[in-house]
Amino acid sequence: MLVSLKKHIPNTITSLNLLSGCISIALAFEGYMLLAVYMIFLAAFFDFMDGMSARLLKAYSIVGKELDSLADIVSFGIAPSVIVFHLMKISLFKTVHLPPIENLTITEILFLLIPFFIAILSGVRLAKFNVDERQTESFIGLAVPANAIFFVSLYLVSVITTNDFLLAVLKNKYVLSVLVILFSLLLVTEFPMFSLKFKNLGFQGNKIRYIFIVLSVILLISLHTIAIPIIIIIYILLSAINNWIFNIN
Repeated sequence: MLVSLKKHIPNTITSLNLLSGCISIALAFEGYMLLAVYMIFLAAFFDFMDGMSARLLKAYSIVGKELDSLADIVSFGIAPSVIVFHLMKISLFKTVHLPPIENLTITEILFLLIPFFIAILSGVRLAKFNVDERQTESFIGLAVPANAIFFVSLYLVSVITTNDFLLAVLKNKYVLSVLVILFSLLLVTEFPMFSLKFKNLGFQGNKIRYIFIVLSVILLISLHTIAIPIIIIIYILLSAINNWIFNIN
């Protein structure tokens, strides 16, 4: 009986990830943007925990792998697209409300479509991940949850910052568009990135992970919320250094 229940624990946690993503989308459409962002962070927590529980309980399954990807496309593809869509509306119209559809220009429509590159290329990324046997211990391309956290943290920064220049940058339609396109392409590019999976606690085999964790803690202590998107950028830069210069594990 216990063995039977144990194998369902990871999938249950994955379902909580999916539920969090669904709630985030619903909250965003109702205008509760901060709560919508927090639900994506909660989904990321469940996404981390389902993998950990599967490893600890040795409860792997093909269904679990597919369910995880389906949950991720909602929580880390569609939900952040809706958040960035909200930012794009503010950038274009200085309000969260769309003008009448018939009054929109082709250029405005194109800008409003750009946030959904996140959802589309997240779907491609997850489909590739499910059939790519190289990605057992590291990633090829930016992980979908990391991409989602980057964009929803931009919204958090736009809410809390008192820096007029930073606020203007974050609410600039061109900056948003470039970031969405660049990071969406990173999802599907052949660019190896280290994972945070520790086989052991030794420093020798986990140098890049420990460097990243120490830098992240320092930034979080000193910059708080503003540190989150910077940490994702550092993760990408460290992956590049790891691949092209030092080749440390």
